[in-house]
Amino acid sequence: MQIRLDKFLADAGIGTRSEVKSIIKRKAVTINGVHAARPETKLNPDTDEVAVNGRIVALRGHVTYLLHKPAGYVSAVKDNRFPTVMELIPQGRDLFPVGRLDRDTEGLLLITNDGMMAHRMLSPRSHVDKTYLVLLDYPAEDAYIALFSDGVDIGDDTPTLPAELVICEADHPAFQYLPEEYRDGLCAGQMVLLTIQEGRYHQVKRMFHAVNREVAYLKRLSFGPYVLPLSLKKGDVILCAPEKPSDAVQ
Repeated sequence: MQIRLDKFLADAGIGTRSEVKSIIKRKAVTINGVHAARPETKLNPDTDEVAVNGRIVALRGHVTYLLHKPAGYVSAVKDNRFPTVMELIPQGRDLFPVGRLDRDTEGLLLITNDGMMAHRMLSPRSHVDKTYLVLLDYPAEDAYIALFSDGVDIGDDTPTLPAELVICEADHPAFQYLPEEYRDGLCAGQMVLLTIQEGRYHQVKRMFHAVNREVAYLKRLSFGPYVLPLSLKKGDVILCAPEKPSDAVQ
């Protein structure tokens, strides 16, 4: 496959087409050790070695970051009022959040430049599981398990898809994800795990509001095959292989 030198450099993140043309004009670019003088020079990215100022350049592949989103950040590339999750990840072109978490919601958020992966993860047809740790103002009742399994009327045109609700005991492994400030005085049944396959506006909060409960704290623990590492601190990220399975929260 032959492509133009200026397109190769732009796709590799060196700069815009006009910027890389200027770099080429300065004779800072070599192909297989030979200075390249023209932006339209053709090369094979699989076999030719391109360098800028002596540093080898490679086309960027798809990357996916797993972010432990803290509260206070919006899931957007830009925002005029609040800090965005993009401020917490390494700089890179074309990166964007996969879906969104509310500003006050914490937990797993994917940041990627892989549009196809993002579409698969977010498409309603994919039925991708998203599991949340939920701290309620009052304990959940056992009857909620069947109710959520049947779908909940949250005021939309249709009820939610069936969801799995687990009422956690104090020794549940997910308890380790609950911040220290919420642990004192915790009553049995106040902490639950909810797994849904949709992403409606404020869906988790609206589902519990429908059964006269309010969400005091919300953290996403898993999204499809991705699981939030317990050791990952708020605001930190890890680079992960796209769609690489991991151990699920039990």
